[in-house]
Amino acid sequence: MTYTESLQRLRTLVAEMEKNTSDVDSLFDSVQEASRLIGYCREKLSVADGEIRKMLEDLA
Repeated sequence: MTYTESLQRLRTLVAEMEKNTSDVDSLFDSVQEASRLIGYCREKLSVADGEIRKMLEDLA
């Protein structure tokens, strides 16, 4: 799954949660999935940040 796909899934999960129509079990599953996706996105951003910083240092 790409960063963009993960972000879109997070948006979908948030929209579903905001409707307040989910039962507790579904909400729990959604929160778990959202947590995993947030971790994945943070890691991707961290790696990209490090690579960009290295490229900029190499250019200096």
